Amino acid sequence: MKAIIIEDENLIAQELQNKIQNMSDDIDIIEVLPSLKTARRWFMSNAEPDMIFMDIQLSDGVSFELFDAYQLTCPVVFTTAYDEYAVRAFKVNGVDYLLKPVDDDELKKAIDKCRNIVESKSRFPSDIKQLMQKLSQPQGSQSLYKEKFIVNFRHQWIPVNAKDIACFVKDNIHYIYTFSGEKHILDFTTMEEIEELLDPKIFYRANRQFIVNIDAIQSVMPHENQKLSLTLKAPLKMEVDVSREKAPVFKKWFDR
Repeated sequence: MKAIIIEDENLIAQELQNKIQNMSDDIDIIEVLPSLKTARRWFMSNAEPDMIFMDIQLSDGVSFELFDAYQLTCPVVFTTAYDEYAVRAFKVNGVDYLLKPVDDDELKKAIDKCRNIVESKSRFPSDIKQLMQKLSQPQGSQSLYKEKFIVNFRHQWIPVNAKDIACFVKDNIHYIYTFSGEKHILDFTTMEEIEELLDPKIFYRANRQFIVNIDAIQSVMPHENQKLSLTLKAPLKMEVDVSREKAPVFKKWFDR
């Protein structure tokens, strides 16, 4: 089976290609396309592949634009950093989705799903505009994300607005730090549980210990090993590390 990758981050594209080829001998990555422009040019002169691995937010636009220009019927696996609600929307519409950095088990499931679609000769859902509406519109008027967290303060429960939280920290137990420098214990089991409740446009999971608010970041220091160091604004002045693997995804999130 022939597949293409549409991804503007070279490091992520290479890693994804290696993973696919290592776990699937029957899949041949025939092209890696770094932009909408190169993808359009490729589809103009090539037959549709058996499957596509596609980033949503590219350097020159959104990859959904390809579905306006071409009638693609092959299965597509989207790789991006959208929120959990988007994941559900994709799944409901029969489209698979991988969160960066790509998990091996999730990738294998996506490949198996694509393989089944190809072998059964099913058609890929064509109503991408409807899918995008599901991504952009909340269900009813209810917010998709938690707006406040309850913390213990001097033997009382007090609410802290999510927008006032500079970062979430795991250090045996979970803490929040506010922009004013206050520290409170948070009653949650895992960072993953917290992450699912937060708006991904505002909060980023930097590593296993930190989830940071974009407005709390004072500066970003790149290193020769491609890792990043984030310095949080005063009064916190914390240093937060971002791994080499997550650095390209962080850059996109921070730069939008």
